[in-house]
Amino acid sequence: MSEASFSEWLRQQCEPEWTAVVTHPFAMAITTGTAADDDMRRYLEQDFQFVDAFTALLGAAVASADTFEARVPYGRFLGQTATTEEKTYFHRALAELGGRTEVPLEPVTAAFRQLMDEVRVAQDYPRIVAVLCVAEWCYLGWASRAPQPPPERFVHREWIELHEGAEFRAWVGFLRGELDRLGERLDEEGRAEVLTVFRLAVELERAFFDMAVAPR
Repeated sequence: MSEASFSEWLRQQCEPEWTAVVTHPFAMAITTGTAADDDMRRYLEQDFQFVDAFTALLGAAVASADTFEARVPYGRFLGQTATTEEKTYFHRALAELGGRTEVPLEPVTAAFRQLMDEVRVAQDYPRIVAVLCVAEWCYLGWASRAPQPPPERFVHREWIELHEGAEFRAWVGFLRGELDRLGERLDEEGRAEVLTVFRLAVELERAFFDMAVAPR
């Protein structure tokens, strides 16, 4: 591993896939408010299917974290954002787009939920943090590229706002900091295991954006 922090090293090992995610044409269309309604509806319908699995994964992070100081941010995020602001947005946005909260899972959605469930059941804290960090850091990556002023339509604007700003940056910073802290104590095999999960999560993030704009 180079002199880069562990989280940065993980990200570097996932290039060019990482950059393909944070500059994905669909994500960029959200930032400019030009994402087609059908694509946005399909994307949000599938993204909503992660709410339960993601909430459970946050709970697993609380349970498996090795310090009290680490447990607190997960609990705070779980209560303030994951179960309130974001869920409210989903219901309003899907109503606006004529979408549904219960839909058949696309293959990539099922694969991503399986990954979340596997690391949750294993109660392996470093791998739990890796999956959470990819999910949040990737979204900060594309949302932070949004031009000003933001899109007028709330469907695009609020989705950007949920994944940008000082609080969300601090949350991503915490997740990266946890990976950096844990990485210092992991042996070569442990780092390789975290990288495997991190890389798979990045690949699934790209496939999820691809799904949104795939021809039907």
